[in-house]
Formats: sequence, C-alpha cells, structure tokens
Amino acid sequence: MAYKGVMDDIRDCVALKTPKRAPVFAMSEEFDVRMAGMTYDQFNRDPAAMSKCLIDTIRAYGYDWAWLQVDDCIEFEVLGVGVKGGGNILPATCAYLPAAYETLRSLKMPDPQKDGRMPVLLEAIKRVKDTLGDTICVTGRLAAPFSSVTLLYGMMDTLTLIYDDPDLIQETIKFFIDLQIKFGLAQFAAGADALWVGDCNASGHLISEDQYREFALDGVKQIVKAYDEVGGLSFYHASEHYMGHLIASAETGVSAVSVGPGMDLAAAKKAVGGCMCLMGNVDPVNVLLFADAQTVYDESRRVFETGAAGGGYIFNSGEMIPRDTPEENIRAFMRAGRGEKFI
Repeated sequence: MAYKGVMDDIRDCVALKTPKRAPVFAMSEEFDVRMAGMTYDQFNRDPAAMSKCLIDTIRAYGYDWAWLQVDDCIEFEVLGVGVKGGGNILPATCAYLPAAYETLRSLKMPDPQKDGRMPVLLEAIKRVKDTLGDTICVTGRLAAPFSSVTLLYGMMDTLTLIYDDPDLIQETIKFFIDLQIKFGLAQFAAGADALWVGDCNASGHLISEDQYREFALDGVKQIVKAYDEVGGLSFYHASEHYMGHLIASAETGVSAVSVGPGMDLAAAKKAVGGCMCLMGNVDPVNVLLFADAQTVYDESRRVFETGAAGGGYIFNSGEMIPRDTPEENIRAFMRAGRGEKFI
C-alpha cells in the first residue's frame, strides 16, 4: 500500500543506497484500465476517469507509484500526427508528417495548459497528487527527443535520415528538447514527482551504439538537467536488451534506468550498478501473463533479490504488463516485491 516516506526511499535508491523499504512499481496501465472497467477512450481523455483508475488500482494492489504513461501520442497529435486506437487498444501514432525542413519550420510549440490532451494529463496528475499526497510517487510521461523525432516523421523515414540528412534529425531534436522541457516542467508544476522518459525507438533494436551517442544521448542529458533544477526525478526507459546501449544511457544523468526484460539483471548491475540506479525487470509476458502464480512469485523474488543486492534498485516489470494478465499474478508479483510470503 502507498506509504509516507516512499519518496525518501526512492531517493535513497537513486543515490545507490539501500532504502528502508523497497519501492515496488509495476508498468500496469493496460491491466489497470481493464480492472477499472474502462475503455481507452474513457481513460485517455477524461482526467477524472484517469485519476480514478490510478487511485483505485493503487489502493487495490499496493503500487508505490502512479504511472501516468497514458499513451505515446499526447505531444504528437497536437503537432498533426495521426493517432489510431480506442476501445481496448492502446492508441498509437500513425500518418506521420513528411520528413522535411518545411515540416520542421511549420511546427508550433504547443501550450501544455491548453493544447490537445496535454491539459488532461496535467489535471490527472494534480488529482492523483491531491488525493494521495506524499504517500505515492506520481510519475508523468513524455518521449525523449530522438524518439520524439521518430514519432513525428515515422521510424523508417527517421532511420533513413541518419544517412541522408542527419542535420535534419539534429535540428528536429532541438525543437523537441524545448518541447519536452516545457511539457515536463508543466507536469512537475502540476504535482508530478518524476517523469517516465520513453526512448524505445533509440534502443539497440533499432540504432547502433554509435548512433545512440550521436543522436539520442545529448538530448536526454539536456531535458533531465532542466528537471533536476526543479528537483524532479527522471526514469529512463528504452526497454533495453543491449549492454552497450545500457552503459550509454547511464551517462544521460537520469535518476534511474529501466532494464528491458530481455537483459540479464545481474550483468546490468555489474556493468552500471555502481553508477546508476536500475529498475526492472520481471518479464511481463512469459512470466506475468502466462505463468502460474507460484512461478510469478518465485521469478519475481529472484529478480528482486538480484537487483536489490548492494542497493540502487527499484523493483518493477521490464515492460508494460498485458491487459489480460491474471489478477492473482499481479498480487503474487507485488508480494514478491514486498518480501511477503506466497499465499
């Protein structure tokens, strides 16, 4: 259950210490929306519904954060990018804008207080914080600058630009550094304690380590520096499976790096655990969705003990927990993170 002192424990983890009580997170939005009996259209566009879903599931399952991931489209639909989804399908970007300087010059900086669904997210953050106060880590969301470019122009066109026009990527990244600083600071002002900085499109699945360092790393550094100045935490997530990229992402200055479910957590701890707080990485599909509750408990406990050794660790799933995950498996996962016996 959410508790007073959670932010002190999280900050101890970020400082590479062992917390008094281990924070337990879960990337549970799809599951939570299902358990709340909502469609994504209701959840994503109504701050009252969004905040109620989070508050109710925090109280039901005991998460130590409110994860307002929502979807990857919020900043981009206001720029003219298409969005497809609804019902029980998480919205996603589509119908991207032309990868051209004309597009970049036409972009207008959104106002988080007025434009699109940005105010919906801000209001939901405020409602959760007003209700749960300092007993929870309220975590907003945004896309890191390189991934923002891919969500504007599309992945294939952006990857082509790496070779055909890298300057256009860099100039577009500058726009998104400004946008994501502005959007992030608005979320902190609304009551967020931390931001989930999504950068899956900069992972080793898609670009090389050298390309990551050339195009992705500095943009993350710049936005998190602005968040640090207001005392905000940043949790970086690329669902990373490649060690070179993980080592590079640990150079961004973020508060914690989320380890993807395909990476050996012990190896990650050995590589960067001495300089960066890690988060993760229980497999959401093979374990949480498909395994029985006893196996979920045993594997989750193994992951927890591996990550927690020596401090600097926050327990979490390695990726989004699927909508149809059995409720008993979520409870087993949470008991394992709490150090409670399997029932």
